[in-house]
Amino acid sequence: MVVLSAQDSDANINSISPALFGAFPNMERLAASNLETLIPYISKVRNFGTKAKWLLEIAQTIQKDENIPLTMEGLTALKGIGRKSANVIMREAKVPAEGIIADLHVIRVSPRIGLIPETQDGNKVEKQLMQILPKEIWGEIGMSISFLGREICRPKPKCEECPINSICEYYRVNK
Repeated sequence: MVVLSAQDSDANINSISPALFGAFPNMERLAASNLETLIPYISKVRNFGTKAKWLLEIAQTIQKDENIPLTMEGLTALKGIGRKSANVIMREAKVPAEGIIADLHVIRVSPRIGLIPETQDGNKVEKQLMQILPKEIWGEIGMSISFLGREICRPKPKCEECPINSICEYYRVNK
C-alpha cells in the first residue's frame, strides 16, 4: 500500500485495498502474478503501470512476507521505496526508527510551526528534523505532524482549532 500511495490520496488507496488484498494476500501470491492480473486491481491509482512493475519486482525479490526487510538500507534498495516509504513501513512494523516520515504535510507544517526553515525537499526536511528532535520520538513525530497537517494545518489552516497554536510560529505571526 505504501508503494501505491505515492502521489495519490489515502482515500483512493484505501478504497482499492480490500479487493487487492483479497486477490493478493501475501508476497507469494503477488510474486506468482503478472501485470495483466495485477493492473485491474490498481488501475485507479496514479501511475499504476509503473507501480505495478515495482510491486511485481518487489514481490519477486522478496518472495515471502517474512523476507520483507525492516531496515532503511534494505527497504530503500527495493523499487519504488524511498526514505519516506521506508519510515512508514518501519513504523507500522514497530521496529526502531531510522528516520522521520516527511510527507507533504510534514514538509508544509514543520516550517509553519517553527521547527525548521521552509523547503520543499522531503529528504532535507527529514534530515533537519532528525537534527533537532530526539531519536526516541522519530517513529511517531512524523505521523503526528502529518495528521495535524491533514486535519488542521491545511494549506488554508484552521488555526483557531489547532491544539498547538499557543506555541506555533505561524499562528503567532498571523493571528
